[in-house]
Amino acid sequence: MPLEPDPHPAEQPTAPYLEAVAAYGLRGSTRFHVPGHKGGAGADPGLRSALGDAALLLDVPQDIEGIDIGLSPTPYQRAERLAAEAYGAERCWFLTNGATQGNHALCLALAGPGTHVLLQRNSHASMIDGLVLSGGLPRFVIPEYDPELGMAHGVTPEALERALSQGAAGQAYSAAFIVSPTYYGMAADVEGCAQVAHRAGLPLIVDCAWGAHFGFHAALPRSPLELGADVMLASTHKIVGSLTQSAMLLVGDSTRVDVGAIERTVRLVRSTSPNSLLMASLDAARRQLAVHGELLLDRTIKAAARAREAISLIPGCAVVGEQWIGRPGIAGWDPLRIVIDVRGTGLTGYQVASALRASYDIHFELATHATVVLVLGIGQPVEPLDRVAHDLAETVRRITPRVAGGDTGGPVRDGVLSEPPADLGAQPVVPPRDAFLGASEAVPVQDAIGRISTESIAGYPPGVPTLLPGERVTAEVVAYLQALVDAGARLHGAADPSFRTLRVLA
Repeated sequence: MPLEPDPHPAEQPTAPYLEAVAAYGLRGSTRFHVPGHKGGAGADPGLRSALGDAALLLDVPQDIEGIDIGLSPTPYQRAERLAAEAYGAERCWFLTNGATQGNHALCLALAGPGTHVLLQRNSHASMIDGLVLSGGLPRFVIPEYDPELGMAHGVTPEALERALSQGAAGQAYSAAFIVSPTYYGMAADVEGCAQVAHRAGLPLIVDCAWGAHFGFHAALPRSPLELGADVMLASTHKIVGSLTQSAMLLVGDSTRVDVGAIERTVRLVRSTSPNSLLMASLDAARRQLAVHGELLLDRTIKAAARAREAISLIPGCAVVGEQWIGRPGIAGWDPLRIVIDVRGTGLTGYQVASALRASYDIHFELATHATVVLVLGIGQPVEPLDRVAHDLAETVRRITPRVAGGDTGGPVRDGVLSEPPADLGAQPVVPPRDAFLGASEAVPVQDAIGRISTESIAGYPPGVPTLLPGERVTAEVVAYLQALVDAGARLHGAADPSFRTLRVLA
């Protein structure tokens, strides 16, 4: 009887970069190179105590023989190749400035000065920043939107097709950029979008920052590369478990993108002193995902199902998830996200999250006017997940009588979120780069209405821009951003975080 094929190719159980860094860092080498703490010996005692000696010993620079220089393939090259293999990609780059770095590199490679690209309107703020750097010109594709929960979903293939057909005469696009999954775990029809883009001769780039684990368990959506995307970003630290600020940029088997151009722009936006701890964590996270990911994910998915069932029994709380598959813009769902609609309690998500922090020291990933969002990790500890429903129920029971009928802490009308603050179909009046780098002045926010914004402002999290450089400021946008500030949200990108003034083109 023939043996079953080994599910783990020969090198996947290894972590060549991690192993090489550990071998150098722990062997007692005499260091006359940076960093100045010399493996921890010269570090502040408080830092040594907080991080531990091992972490400081492994904080080594690039260009160390036997790690990233020397006989090819070096451990560093092997680590990136193994990551590409695990994801079914042709090429992988380790990123030490998050998926943000990848978005910047892709804009520089695919959206040069004056080049038009299709871009999902609720893309991450780093995409707009990337176009400011590159000089590219966006045409926004409108995502599907749920006005009651204030939740933007994915772009549909039909919306992508419409955007292609509505472009100005003679206007050619170089690429299409979409987001899947969203912050709320809703996955788009990537396969359908890829088919639309490819018929038009365009590569499809998927910001899969929140789905680095996709494709590694049958209960999860398939990886964007499996579904036909040409390029994907994986924010590996978010769920897979590498260190914060680490990510991967992956290119599939595609002739629609210039890998050499991406290589150059990744180098352009990369530090000349990349952090070895971040890169070692990427190597280790890839190994765990490739070798043990299915088992770890299975345990977390089952624990999440128990938690959802218990949460759904709390009066006023409804779990948003799998039942939404099939709605416009939602072709799949990530069970490692627990999204709770709290409107039935008479509370806002801000109030629920604040009370849980105060009473139980529980910290959610995101709170909105209507929801709270829990993000689970690939190896999520099960015990806290098993008790979160109890803590949530007690909190809702305790605080509801005190706030019901009172201030809901945000732009909520009759228990339903107000309409989107801006026309998501609007296109920039001025190219983002010209607006961002143009002569500007700070004016009171009410005086900014009707002027052209030079700022990219997003409520954070999730970092989706409400106002972009080059867009005309509207009264609705001003009111919405002011409400976010009043509710305690942070305005990412705002020159004046208090939102008393706004920078506009002079």
